[in-house]
Amino acid sequence: MPLVHFFETSFGRTYSRKMLLVEVVSGGVSGWGEVTCGEHPYYNEEWTEGAWELLKHYIVPSSLGKTLGSAAEAGGHTRGMKGHKMARGGFEASCWDLEARLKGMPLWKLIGGGARKEIPCGVSIGIQDSVEQLLEKIRKEVEAGYQRIKMKIKPGWDVDVIRAVRREFPSILLMADANSAYTLADIGHLKQLDEFQLMMIEQPLAHDEIIDHAQLQAALSTPICLDECIRTAHHAEQAIRLGACRIINIKLGRVGGHAEARRVHDVCEKAGIPVWSGGMLECGVGRAHNIAMATLSNFTLPGDISASQRYWKRDVIEPWVEVSPHGTIAVRDDPGFGYPLDLDFLTSVRVRLESFSAQ
Repeated sequence: MPLVHFFETSFGRTYSRKMLLVEVVSGGVSGWGEVTCGEHPYYNEEWTEGAWELLKHYIVPSSLGKTLGSAAEAGGHTRGMKGHKMARGGFEASCWDLEARLKGMPLWKLIGGGARKEIPCGVSIGIQDSVEQLLEKIRKEVEAGYQRIKMKIKPGWDVDVIRAVRREFPSILLMADANSAYTLADIGHLKQLDEFQLMMIEQPLAHDEIIDHAQLQAALSTPICLDECIRTAHHAEQAIRLGACRIINIKLGRVGGHAEARRVHDVCEKAGIPVWSGGMLECGVGRAHNIAMATLSNFTLPGDISASQRYWKRDVIEPWVEVSPHGTIAVRDDPGFGYPLDLDFLTSVRVRLESFSAQ
C-alpha cells in the first residue's frame, strides 16, 4: 500500500508499506489482526518477511487443532518463543477480534476498555526535506484539529528545527521522537530541548538501554517517554522503578497483543505513569485495534491514532477511520474492532495468501 506522502524517521524513509494481516475463522466468523512490523529490521529485530515465516512455521502450527476458551489464552501457545512480539501479537489480536465478533460485542468492551467514547488524537510528522516543509505540514494538521504534534528528530535535525517550530507555534502540544538516535554522550545537547516546553522526548537512547535512560531523565526537566525499551509489563516495572521515564508509549504489536498491553497499562496506572497509543503506520485493521486499546482508562494523552486519509489513498476498511474537527475519533459499538473489511479492495492489493486448517 503506497503512502500518500513519504514518512521519514531517524532510521530511514518509507514510501509504501507491505502489510501482513492474519485472519482466524470459527463458526463462519472471521477475526482480523495486523502484524505491525516494518519491511526492514530497523525499529526492532522484526520484519515482514521474517514475520511471515514465523507465522507459517511456528505460530500457526502451535495453535492448529487446539481449543481456546478465550482470546486471552492465545498468547500461551507461543510463550516458549523468544521475542518476535509483533508476529505473535498480530495472531493474538485476530483472536481477540474473533471472540468479540462471536459474542456480538465491541472489542473495546471485551478487553475491559470503555473509559471514553472519543479518542483524543495526535499526529506524527516525519523528518522533512526542509524546515519550511515541516512548518507547513504542522500548520495543516493543527488546522485539521489534531490535539498534539509529534515530530521526528535525529542529530542535525533537532534543536534548531524545534526552535523554529516553537517560534511559529508557541502554544501547541509538541513532542519529539528520536527513535534511539542519541547516546549518553549527547546529554549536553539534549538538555537544550528543555527550553521548548515539550510534552516529552520519546525514546532518545537505544532500544535496550533502560539504565541509561534513567541517567538521562535525571539530567532533563523534559519528561522522557519510553517506546522501544518496553516490551513487557516487567520492563515497565523496571523502567518506573529506576526513574527511566515519566511516560510510556504502548504499541500493541511491540508488547505482543492486547493481553500484555493491558498488563503494561495496569502497571503504569498503578504507578501514576500516563500512557498513550503509538503507531506503526498501520492500515485500518491495526488502527482499529489501537482505538479499542486507547479506551482503557490510563490512556490519558493524545496518541498517534489519526485518520486513514493521512496515510492511505485507500484503506482496507470501510468506512475509513475519521478524525473530528476537534481532534477526536468516535469509538464505534459494532462487534469486534468495529469496522467492516473492504474485501474487494483487500483482494486487489493482496500479493500473497496462505491458508491453514486443523483438518
